[in-house]
Amino acid sequence: MDVVVTMDRSFVFAADLARSIDVPVVLHFVREVIRDVEHGGHSRREVFFGAGTSGSGGSGELKGRDVLLLDVILDSGITQDFLLRRIGESKPRSLRLAVLLDKLNGRRVALEPDYFGFKTASKLLWSGYGLAASNGTGRNSRNLTAGSSGHRRKAARGGKRGR
Repeated sequence: MDVVVTMDRSFVFAADLARSIDVPVVLHFVREVIRDVEHGGHSRREVFFGAGTSGSGGSGELKGRDVLLLDVILDSGITQDFLLRRIGESKPRSLRLAVLLDKLNGRRVALEPDYFGFKTASKLLWSGYGLAASNGTGRNSRNLTAGSSGHRRKAARGGKRGR
């Protein structure tokens, strides 16, 4: 099985989940890079994805393989939809999406995860268990929390959950 992990926020979830999969796993990592670009006299922000893999090649090595795209939060779904389409171009045998948090209220595309840990309608910022708070800290917290900078409440202890 090939597991494609979105970095940086999904690393803790990916480590726990990968260790619980009972078949041999090849981990691949994609990183989101945001750039401000000038085009026709207008500035706009574009998102690019750079890939690194623990294997030797690129997306072509996913042909005919079982692939799991792993992200920690499914909010608007735009990023995951884009990545699923790109991975799908390599013709994997199967392609699934797993997320820790499925934020239902923010969805902007018709996308549902195949696997999820928690569903939430919260619009609050989540941190801990690999997710950074607004000030960039908190990724190393074992607890997943939701809240604004002045109010935080414990939501769940990091661990393995399933649907």
